[in-house]
Amino acid sequence: MQAACGCQPAAPDRYVSFSGIDCDGNARRVMDCILRHVALPERNTAFWDYFLKKRAGGSGPRPDDLFLIHSNINQVRELFETWKDQEAMALLARLEEECC
Repeated sequence: MQAACGCQPAAPDRYVSFSGIDCDGNARRVMDCILRHVALPERNTAFWDYFLKKRAGGSGPRPDDLFLIHSNINQVRELFETWKDQEAMALLARLEEECC
């Protein structure tokens, strides 16, 4: 896209730019990282128990992974930062930029 002044490209329209992005697949990959971390007892907390119950639909309708991650993005980011999981942080950043 060309900016009105012609000097800088305008930011892409996110609703148009989502076309062709596998947001569900990207959310699934981030969720796999979360599950890998919380499977370790020292990384699991009451919050992650709640998160996993919510994912299963234990307290209402079952949310999709993208919605659940987006709704808890700060906690997800903190999990990855705490355990210095650079790959997971990159996946999360991509998901947030492209899909949230």
